[in-house]
Amino acid sequence: MVVYSPTSFRTAILHIDCDAFFASCEQAVNPALKGKPVVTGRERGIVVAASYEAKAFGVQRGVTLHEARQLCPDLIVVPSNYETYALFSKRLFAIVRRFSSEVEEYGIEESFIDITGLRRPLNMSYPQIAAKMKESVETELGITVSIGLAPSKVLAKVGSKWNKPSGLVVIRNSDRLVFLRKLDLIDVWGIGPQTTRFLQKHGMRTAADFAQKREEWIEEHMAKPQQEIWHELNGRSVMRIQTAEKHDYASISKTRTFTPASSSREFVFGQLSKNIENAFIKARRHNVAAQRLSIFLKTQEFRYRGVEAVLNRATSFPNEVIPLVRQLFDTVFVPGTPYRASGVTLHHLQPDQRIQMNLFEKPLELDQHRVLFDGVDKLDKRYGKHTVFLGSSFPAQQVSQHQNYCGQIPEGKKLREHTINKRKFVNLPFLLGEVK
Repeated sequence: MVVYSPTSFRTAILHIDCDAFFASCEQAVNPALKGKPVVTGRERGIVVAASYEAKAFGVQRGVTLHEARQLCPDLIVVPSNYETYALFSKRLFAIVRRFSSEVEEYGIEESFIDITGLRRPLNMSYPQIAAKMKESVETELGITVSIGLAPSKVLAKVGSKWNKPSGLVVIRNSDRLVFLRKLDLIDVWGIGPQTTRFLQKHGMRTAADFAQKREEWIEEHMAKPQQEIWHELNGRSVMRIQTAEKHDYASISKTRTFTPASSSREFVFGQLSKNIENAFIKARRHNVAAQRLSIFLKTQEFRYRGVEAVLNRATSFPNEVIPLVRQLFDTVFVPGTPYRASGVTLHHLQPDQRIQMNLFEKPLELDQHRVLFDGVDKLDKRYGKHTVFLGSSFPAQQVSQHQNYCGQIPEGKKLREHTINKRKFVNLPFLLGEVK
């Protein structure tokens, strides 16, 4: 139980840190992996991230998959899906911004949040705000996070690391030394090996030793970054929250190669349409919508032609953009040229709840799209991806992605045809946006 006094914090800073983030995302996307030892990194041959179930067997990041399997024979290895992790990250930051606008996206899986002065607007104490934020993230994303609440960024980061996984640690200025006496210098955020060795030569072993050093000595022997850390460890908030929102991860891409190469306009467009459907399936799965869209075609000679468009409003429905994509397609498709791949990227992603209709739309139409694709997604989940698909994707759905050299459907596919239900398709034209 947290004992809280309103005077405990002059400033209230949260540090939120996702637990085993990449592996947790995989478990959230595939609930069958929950509670099991999971690592990512199959494509690299080493462990990129490990779930806490895998860590319990001694599996650590950076070891080879062979070594990891020796430690845990039942280990589940999956390829890293950085696009999915970026989408989880974007949703994480969207959730914490509901509580405070002062958010620093420090990394893909962690952030600092200034909640100073929000007790009255939110009608909660600072620890209650932290607990509510934690509950919201874990409920909506299906992953666990650890949170530190303290008067400064450095102390907040100490708190978030203190009781992983799924911890909530409150460090008041009055009891900070209790934590710092148990913290090695090398474990302080911002103090590296060289600084640690220098401080150890002057008799300091713990973070408390450093924090209790006289200010005159700190100013004489330490550079400005270390001086700031000293102030932060003493409960004085001197490191500003950098509130600029990052956009480098805000995209979804789907690219597929097909063989043999084709110069058929409808077939190549069908492949592009299938990619668009896949991209929007992922967008809806992660509750985001796209404001921009770009497409490209790749020729047999590995030459690329692409174009981008701005949408009138954000969307997560492929049928709304297909008519626009047909216009874009005509600007990049060259008749008679064999193409071997197509791709689409959804840009400027935002939470799906923020979709704002333009002045010429009817609210009922947007609701109908939501109902329609909610049903499509449920069918896909039950019977497999693309159980129902757009008519524009029909040419790509009729053949294997990679046919044999004669351009025929492989025999294995033919043998399986009698066991596969014929898929249904719909063609729902709707124009959204304009070519830029």
